[in-house]
Amino acid sequence: MFIDEAEIFVKAGDGGDGCVSFRREKHVPRGGPDGGDGGRGGSILIRADEQITTLLDMTQRARYIAASGRPGSGKRRHGKSGDDVVILVPVGTIVRDRDRGNVLRDFTRHGEELYVVRGGRGGRGNKALAGPLNQTPREAEEGEPGGERWLHLELKLIADVGLIGLPNAGKSTLLSRLSSAHPKIADYPFTTLQPQLGIVEGPDDVRFVMADIPGLLEGAHRGVGLGDEFLRHIERTRVLLHVVDAAPVEGAPAPDEAYAIVRRELAAYSAGLAARPEIVVANKLDLTGAELGVKALRRTVDKEICAVSAAVGTGLDDLKRRISHFIKGLRQAASDN
Repeated sequence: MFIDEAEIFVKAGDGGDGCVSFRREKHVPRGGPDGGDGGRGGSILIRADEQITTLLDMTQRARYIAASGRPGSGKRRHGKSGDDVVILVPVGTIVRDRDRGNVLRDFTRHGEELYVVRGGRGGRGNKALAGPLNQTPREAEEGEPGGERWLHLELKLIADVGLIGLPNAGKSTLLSRLSSAHPKIADYPFTTLQPQLGIVEGPDDVRFVMADIPGLLEGAHRGVGLGDEFLRHIERTRVLLHVVDAAPVEGAPAPDEAYAIVRRELAAYSAGLAARPEIVVANKLDLTGAELGVKALRRTVDKEICAVSAAVGTGLDDLKRRISHFIKGLRQAASDN
């Protein structure tokens, strides 16, 4: 199951109390205070792991509590510190303080870590408190409490190419033909109910990640259909691959209108997303009437149109070359800056 939002409570361990103890042993001169310090409480850290793909674990376990430190004891023995708790999240997770709303960390790299709450410091025993003015203290410090907070976690997938388009435009089929992904494919709307990722091996050793999101409907930015809750997953993509059905069934929007609907939704959701580089793909070239649909699209869309058939493979090699060339250029520009 794909889960992309979760709220969790995290509580670090309290520090252990210091110990009050005096050394009184037969035949041992110069006794005095020998109480040890309390142990540090365990902290809680979040670590990004590329093997994790969902926040499902966070919905099944909403509370993460680290162990407290043990108290000190006599003979200057310090208490054992509590173990840290590590929470693994997918790369692309944004962690916010739920109550304040501020972003604590946007995890974009594998292995990236953040201590979200720190364990409390252990209290000092009376041995550590002894000094010239008080050589035999009969008190020790209490351990400090560990931090606690509620966190809101939001997952935004990181991909090079984001597939967009109306339902049944053929995005899932295209993803399955270009990559090794196996999304659900059928002839009814919303077969893609959660984002799908696929790795594409392009020419010239260009390897990129492609993400398919549920089809958008008019009004998606207001929550209509399934698109609104998944639009954020293409906010991190470098390129949008806009797939249009070139041979729509009766009653469905014409190719040029289908393209316009999706563009309006992108602009209404985010101006930055609408300005993302875009490759337009006219799909289903194998069906009757597709050539007319491609011509209509080229008359109204001031961008180069790639005509393909994901079902039979027509034009896919050329499309893969174009995407690879585009991605290679963007990566080179990013490395130069």
